[in-house]
Amino acid sequence: PPLRRRRRRRSRLRAAAMAGFVRELERRAGPALRLEQRAAGGVGSVVWDAALVLAKFLETGACPLARRHVLELGAGTGAVGIMAATLGANVTVTDLEELQELLTVNIENNKHLVTGSVRAKVLKWGEDVTEFQPPPDYILMADCIYYEESLEPLLKTLKDLTGPDTCVLCCYEQRTVGKNPEIERRYFEV
Repeated sequence: PPLRRRRRRRSRLRAAAMAGFVRELERRAGPALRLEQRAAGGVGSVVWDAALVLAKFLETGACPLARRHVLELGAGTGAVGIMAATLGANVTVTDLEELQELLTVNIENNKHLVTGSVRAKVLKWGEDVTEFQPPPDYILMADCIYYEESLEPLLKTLKDLTGPDTCVLCCYEQRTVGKNPEIERRYFEV
């Protein structure tokens, strides 16, 4: 019995750690996006400020998105890509395998707001991007310039995905501690 109680308690704690909490992202027109987040699952499991800023920028209409082919890299919760899809874009939100379930949940929860299309796919930076061709009209990235070890694979992926008419929109939080200033400098030199 004590062992069984410990197992049940561990199971409840695991479930609580995976349990989500919802972030609402207000839109200029219509209901807010409802985005599930996870207490456990790493940096891709929450909506970061850079995603909010980029999503709100898309709403300004500065970049025409209707019927455009859009690819979001490092989508995490999918906030930016789903916002683009509510503005008429045909979007593929990409991230690692472990974030596909969260992306799918958020797409499903917001599909009634989408006027374009949105789907989730696995894309590991630095690997083959053939299935994502032809080059998209837009590549969206929010807070992807973070880990030093991911910089080279990210740059390779960007190089492989972009065409002469691709517009890359990158929004990130400028960090002044640790290695981040050096990572940012190297990224923007390229």
